Amino acid sequence: MDLISGEPYWPHIQPETARYPKLECDTECDILIIGGGMAGALAAYRLIREGFTPMLVDSRDIAGGSTAVNTGIVHMFNDKTLTSCIHSFGEENGVAFYNLCGEAVRTLGEICREEKLDAHFKQRDSLYLASDEKDVPLLKEEYRTLVKYGFQVEYLTPERIGKKFSFTKPGAILTAEGAAINPYALVHGLIAASASKGMRVYTRTEIVSRVDTQDGIVFTTRDRCRIHARCAVYSTGHESQDIRRNSNAKLLTTYSVVTKPLQEITGWDKECMIWETARPYLYLRTTGDGRIIIGGEDEPMMTAEERAARLAVKKNVLLHKAKELFPHLDLQAEYAWAGVFGATHDGYPMIGTQPGFPNSLFSLGYGGNGIVYSVLGAEIIASLAKGRRHPGESLFRFDRNGSGVN
Repeated sequence: MDLISGEPYWPHIQPETARYPKLECDTECDILIIGGGMAGALAAYRLIREGFTPMLVDSRDIAGGSTAVNTGIVHMFNDKTLTSCIHSFGEENGVAFYNLCGEAVRTLGEICREEKLDAHFKQRDSLYLASDEKDVPLLKEEYRTLVKYGFQVEYLTPERIGKKFSFTKPGAILTAEGAAINPYALVHGLIAASASKGMRVYTRTEIVSRVDTQDGIVFTTRDRCRIHARCAVYSTGHESQDIRRNSNAKLLTTYSVVTKPLQEITGWDKECMIWETARPYLYLRTTGDGRIIIGGEDEPMMTAEERAARLAVKKNVLLHKAKELFPHLDLQAEYAWAGVFGATHDGYPMIGTQPGFPNSLFSLGYGGNGIVYSVLGAEIIASLAKGRRHPGESLFRFDRNGSGVN
């Protein structure tokens, strides 16, 4: 699947990264991780921490798929509000989901510090704006729900918003449970750390078939190399839908712009992350070198040619929306891209087993909070590999239903 159109930002600013060989002979391993993006890198890291020595393969280079176009926003908030989660899945389930997301943000920071990863992880407040006056009642209800269950949030009136920012909106929810990160650097750092601990890594190595055996799985690559594994972790992102189509999954097209560096960013309190109640929503964050990342304008899935044809128009739309919020800033686009974006109909990621794939686990962090979901996927997979239970295991299983009963 062709995932990217245009020119992503992160690979351009990344120093020289490690190169890994292509698999050229038959081999065997205990756990095979398929996919070297965010979900695969985090799963590998956690499995190694549990005493396993997995092997990882990717059909591209490391972080060459969706990770390269991830905007690096990490927060407790989700596309689906806590209020909606409770309505869909029940009180206990919905609150557990939001608590797990908050824990995942903190876990990611701990990993970056422990491994001394140069991934530019920085704590950032997250601001959820009411796009229109009609959204205020739902926003206030969400604020009351978050407060009721102990989440540390503030409600900002239009007056308070105007004092902190160069714009005002009908209302907003502010939380400190967030962070900004360079996702491309994070994945390369995690893979390098895991490789230094003994994990074999092969890139440009595409799996084309699998055969289940009594003692595991035999995978065959496009170059006819065979890999005999006891079990497998599929972290193949949106391309997992080519392996097995999930009725809960939906693939979309999303767009992003990165501006030229600004000498100073003013009218933006603490350079917090910003997103809104409108659907599809606009979202913004800043970078360490003074740029602004603008994303949104999601549309139904389309071909690479169609994405490329619409990119120029979408770039201008996103830039215009950002200028409406920050009219005093000289915003000029330097990088712009369109990419495939995965989501689920019920708003939760999909993590765990699937029928027809024995001895296999999937970590599909579909949704606008994909980095957080990849952390959760890694934690769940590591727990299952050690024979332990994880509180997110039942929440994100593939055979869940809308009532929260599995």
